[in-house]
Amino acid sequence: MYDVIIIGGGPAGASAAIYTARGNLKTLVIDKSPNAGALAITHKIANYPGAPGEMTGKELLDIMRGQAQGFGAEFVQTTITSVDVEGETKYVFTADGMYEAKSVIVATGSKGRNRMLPGEENLLGRGVSTCATCDGAFFTGKTVAVIGDSEEALEEAQALSKFVEKIYFVIPRPELQGVEHMPELSGTELLYKTKALEVVGDKQVTGLKVRSASGAEEVLAVDGVFIFLSGSKPGTDFLQDQVPLDADGFMILDSSMQSAVPGVFGAGEVRRTPVKQAVVAAADGAIAAMAVDKYINKRAQLIPQYK
Repeated sequence: MYDVIIIGGGPAGASAAIYTARGNLKTLVIDKSPNAGALAITHKIANYPGAPGEMTGKELLDIMRGQAQGFGAEFVQTTITSVDVEGETKYVFTADGMYEAKSVIVATGSKGRNRMLPGEENLLGRGVSTCATCDGAFFTGKTVAVIGDSEEALEEAQALSKFVEKIYFVIPRPELQGVEHMPELSGTELLYKTKALEVVGDKQVTGLKVRSASGAEEVLAVDGVFIFLSGSKPGTDFLQDQVPLDADGFMILDSSMQSAVPGVFGAGEVRRTPVKQAVVAAADGAIAAMAVDKYINKRAQLIPQYK
């Protein structure tokens, strides 16, 4: 039983972990892809307070995470499949098992997209998926496409390779973001500088229409399409209507980052922030952490950490 589970290890989640762990709260951070978030793939940071000079986003995150671990926070890398947060005990279900906590901070950032590919929405659950760990076994011996340009997409492709016969890895950029060394992927065809145009199919996915760097278009014959493209839609789908969200999927939070569900908090780009900056997300994480401390210890007010 943890005092708090923080879902997401970006600047909001890592900052929250620093504060909760330093406040002697048993803290677990669950992060699907530590090197795939918006900050992790940023090549140059020069305006973060207290970090003079230039560094990569990943270097800044490594410092934050190391600081949280130094105070006792635990970090695990796995995929969230669902949660049950309506009771006093919060249950977080992952690809590697279930975790329990007294409180949860959602800090998953903007992992979804506002704009879907043509055909994507109609075929969601009928060949279109955003979770290889969840759905990979359904495509045993079949051919699939993976669309993405991050470490997350690579990890999902690796998970799929255990089941499928062939993977078309559709990568919009010249290289994968946040990946220093490309591993060998058996049965995988890498399609760099290739844009996905449309998911093809009537009642089931039958293909993926793509355009190569040369401008040539073709339809790849596939049985499934796994999409891992970043965007500006908050990654809150796993909450499954258990926590109030607005029309665009942002968590509805008060000034202390608390939701209407006792023990459930949010931080960073899961809420409507006036600007999207790492320092803003980190500040959110600190506020959420102090609100968790208040909730766990039944305090009358927030107590900031000055030392």
